[in-house]
Amino acid sequence: MLENLSYYELEALIVASNFLIPFAATAISMPYFIRKLKERGITAKDYYKKGEVMVADRGGVAILLIAMLSISLNSLFFQFPSTNYVALIVVAMFGIFGILDDMIDIGRVSKLLLMYYCSYPLIQYATHTAITLPSLGQFEMGILYLQFIVPTYVLVASNLVNMHSGYNGLASGLSLIVLLSLIIKSIIIGDVGNIIAIIGIAGALFGYWLYDKYPSQIFWGNIGSLTIGAAIGTIIVIQGFIISGFVMLIPHTINFLMYFYWRVTKKYPVAKFGRDRGDGILEVPNPLTLKWVLPYYYNVTEKQATYAMYAFTAIFCIIGIFLPGRI
Repeated sequence: MLENLSYYELEALIVASNFLIPFAATAISMPYFIRKLKERGITAKDYYKKGEVMVADRGGVAILLIAMLSISLNSLFFQFPSTNYVALIVVAMFGIFGILDDMIDIGRVSKLLLMYYCSYPLIQYATHTAITLPSLGQFEMGILYLQFIVPTYVLVASNLVNMHSGYNGLASGLSLIVLLSLIIKSIIIGDVGNIIAIIGIAGALFGYWLYDKYPSQIFWGNIGSLTIGAAIGTIIVIQGFIISGFVMLIPHTINFLMYFYWRVTKKYPVAKFGRDRGDGILEVPNPLTLKWVLPYYYNVTEKQATYAMYAFTAIFCIIGIFLPGRI
């Protein structure tokens, strides 16, 4: 039956299958994961809710597990380029560090150094080593791209995702917007064979987001943020979307720069969370992380602030999609 399909029909079937199967599996199984995590006391406080609200935590393991099982199942019917399995290895290694980060403190410097080298398996599979700049042309980076840009991009993307979080569904929703935008851009240029594994992760993330969105029933923990951040960085370097990826991640970068300014200048005391003032309106310590800007100056709810961040990121993702070619 499959041999009767045209190339484009087969490619569409592969993309759909590898997105929809992990989406459905995650959406169906997530209540089970939530129940089991709560039974074992693996919970975290939701600081933006009135009272003592405890939510199941470390749900990111389900995203990684289901995505890996999905591509294993689909490999029975389709043959994938080896790049996909290397991408899964890299993403899984970042996920393992997320588990360690949730369990023990291995130190920021040690963690960053070790995660940097976790991206090295991608080097021989990053076939696009040129950077295209609008109006300036293409610049071949060669070994510099492979040895510096590839591991740095994956490491930075994973940490940017980890930092731009806090509200119900914020980090997972923003990551889903960015991942889907990168996949759409890959479809537009007609190159999806090397990112089937990432498509599977995006499908599992979509199923997870249905339970993470406001009001959250589960948090993903560091394993989720590092796994999905690594997936974003991986698809960017595999596809050579260095400029497009940077544009899509501008809101995440702004958030980091605001936080960096805050910590360097010590303009405000150290704080990790705001709170619900009692009527659903957010109270935040300062305007020096991106998610706190709107509630610092205006009366907004957590859901409104989160959807504002979705809209802001979507603008840059649309720009990134329409940048021509493999920019």
